[in-house]
Amino acid sequence: MFHSVFQIFKIGIGPSSSHTMGPMTAALEFRARVKEAAEQPKSDLKAPLRLVCRLMGSLAFTGKGHASDRAVCLGLLGFEPDNADPEPTQAQLAQLAERKSLELPEVGFVAFDPETDIEFDMDETDLAHPNTLSFELRNPDGLVFLKETYCSIGGGFVVTESDVKDGALCALPKQESGVPYHFNSMSELLALCAKEKLSIVEITRHNELALQEKDDFESQLTRLVTTMERCVERGLHSEGQLPGGLKVERRAAKIFRRLGEEKLSNTTRPHMANDWMCAYAMAVNEENAAGNQVVTAPTNGAAGIIPAVMRFYCEHIETGTVPMVKRHDYLLVAGTVGSIIKQRASISGAEVGCQGEVGSASAMAAAGLCAVLGGSNEQIENAAEIALEHHLGLTCDPIRGLVQVPCIERNAFGAIKAVSAASLAMHGDGQHIMPLDNCIEAMRQTGLEMSSKYKETSQGGLAVNLPEC
Repeated sequence: MFHSVFQIFKIGIGPSSSHTMGPMTAALEFRARVKEAAEQPKSDLKAPLRLVCRLMGSLAFTGKGHASDRAVCLGLLGFEPDNADPEPTQAQLAQLAERKSLELPEVGFVAFDPETDIEFDMDETDLAHPNTLSFELRNPDGLVFLKETYCSIGGGFVVTESDVKDGALCALPKQESGVPYHFNSMSELLALCAKEKLSIVEITRHNELALQEKDDFESQLTRLVTTMERCVERGLHSEGQLPGGLKVERRAAKIFRRLGEEKLSNTTRPHMANDWMCAYAMAVNEENAAGNQVVTAPTNGAAGIIPAVMRFYCEHIETGTVPMVKRHDYLLVAGTVGSIIKQRASISGAEVGCQGEVGSASAMAAAGLCAVLGGSNEQIENAAEIALEHHLGLTCDPIRGLVQVPCIERNAFGAIKAVSAASLAMHGDGQHIMPLDNCIEAMRQTGLEMSSKYKETSQGGLAVNLPEC
């Protein structure tokens, strides 16, 4: 099996891939389904109709903090995660709130009041997946004409409820056929590399080029790179308070400015390298918390780690201009590791806690960095395992359901661990005790046994231990 890196890295908006991008995508898909149903002969989808959306599980408990209701509205209005520009979206959201109705293709205007027709159902527990939402089109008598239930399985991926099996921890989007190299695990990938005498990045590139033309492939990768770099840059030059009520102040710009001043004065402290990584990662996650454009890497909650390590490599490790192909290689290896983790466990905080988000991102970044540093296939696997191993058991307990505390700082430490893991792996020969596949399985088992209080419901951990003053 093979899953393209473009299924792991997707451009979208904050603050959450599973709670914002997922519901937006689900709403878009339901909108398309309404159109398809209305076009059928003898369709009875005619006004007057009312549209109702129900958010369940983690989406209900932390949906407000993650702007899930806003995301549903944007999707129903026809916006996609990678093109939801602030000005037009704000105008249409305001119009929707005032008019309390929206136009669906081939159906016309249907009643929809975001205040009352988006329900936060915290009582439903018999769910196929922790992130579940449903849409219904009803007539004035309450008769349901059309209904679909979706599951947001992390990283912006959405599947229908009927697609989810065995607790959804291995629910995956479409697998790509027609590629030369298939693998289900890192051990299979390493065996393929040895047999074909190819590197991990070469295997991935061969597969990707079997799916699309070289120019399209490279332009998509470059777009991901530039979007990540612009996000870091915006965050490093933006100040002010983040939305949501916690009154969290942006810090990345101040740290970045102070580091620049110290650099100009030739003041070099031993731990300044960590400070730079913190600034880069926090810049991205502050942008995410503000609801701005980021790249899921592999999720929004962990979006800062991979761009931060890439920036650190380009600015602090390499001495000259880093060619774009190096950045491409970094993302290809990172994406390959991410797809293996998703296939064998999960990248969703609602499924396995933050070990699946920040832990996966740190493993991906470590592997990508090791690759561009010239590491062998075995060293790359070792780097990913080291980073993931030291995130096992990490809970997802955002205060007030906002992707701010502890999420922003957690990305900073995930970046530091990624660089440390790559460095440790490069000092070895790739031989080590715990294989990455086994570490991924440990994460999966830990996630299954983890209480739901610690899986993006804000019912445990830090989320319930903030003193009220």
